[in-house]
Amino acid sequence: MKSFLNISLGVVLTGSFLATSFQANAGNPERAGQAGASQLLINPYARSAGWGGANGARTKGLESQYTNVAGIAGTKKTELMFMHSQWLRGTGININTFGFTQKIGETGAIGLGIMSINAGKIERTTEDQPEGGLGTFTPRFTNIALSYAKGFSDNIAGGITLRVISEGIDNVKAQGVSIDAGVQYHTGKYDQVHLGVALKNVGPKMQYKGDGLSTQKTVTNAYGNSYDLTINSKSNAFELPALLNISGAYDIYLLKDSTGRSKTHRVTVAGNFTSNSFTKDNFLFGLEYGWKDIVMVRAGLATEKGIFKGEGNRTTAFTGPSCGATIEIPLGEKKSTFAVDYSYRFTNPFGGVHSFGARINL
Repeated sequence: MKSFLNISLGVVLTGSFLATSFQANAGNPERAGQAGASQLLINPYARSAGWGGANGARTKGLESQYTNVAGIAGTKKTELMFMHSQWLRGTGININTFGFTQKIGETGAIGLGIMSINAGKIERTTEDQPEGGLGTFTPRFTNIALSYAKGFSDNIAGGITLRVISEGIDNVKAQGVSIDAGVQYHTGKYDQVHLGVALKNVGPKMQYKGDGLSTQKTVTNAYGNSYDLTINSKSNAFELPALLNISGAYDIYLLKDSTGRSKTHRVTVAGNFTSNSFTKDNFLFGLEYGWKDIVMVRAGLATEKGIFKGEGNRTTAFTGPSCGATIEIPLGEKKSTFAVDYSYRFTNPFGGVHSFGARINL
């Protein structure tokens, strides 16, 4: 498995150097709109979304597929999860995410996650009938991610994700694949220092194909004969929204026991820098309080250039703040738990993003 660690580290470090070398392009708002598959930038998980996605260095379980895949190695045995998000409430967009992670051997784990976005019904129109009356169509977006992560010591874990991407309507579709890789490192006297690096959404270009790009016309030649002609249009290929996450977190234990720490009262501060290839760079900040890892409340702030300077400068519907809570109930003597997660992300316009769901750790 040393080769796996070398591959993971190599991918992440190479991405880090590339992001640094091409900083002039990274976070360039002029490139916004030049990439596709933007659903890859949506965090569907309530727990990490509650503190702004800043917990990439400390995340564990299935939600690590979005923040830092190395966190899947933290799966204790088996985790099952379902999440639902009302995206930009008022638009009718709903996101369902479900999947599981499973421990393999002493230090390895695999994860399977499926995210499905239903964008609601849109009136079907044509050039001949611009007012509609032809029924509706529903855009759908689906991502299927398969991950593997491994702990190489008590302090280091690495992971990699292969994701299949599908988006489109009934007669036009685009499909592609992407790869994520990440590394987490934990240190400190009480393992309270957390560091993480993750490279996401790296893959070949995607392109739309289908009958919806074809147009039928009736053509009359010079002799007065008419015939039907089918014109096939070809769409341009588009890139994926690759990004690099560099994150850190620090646990503060407010009470101490014989081991020098107590999980009765824990406060964690977290931060994350996201270098985006096609949009503005982000600075994410989060704070979480945990009582015996049973009740957890958290808040976050996602920032980017111009976000606090009014609508004329803000280029995102999100205004920055987020909040959330978790109740995780122990079940039996095998340390199994059942958890309910909720988060809210503030937006303007629309009514924010509500995310909630449940998870079982066996």
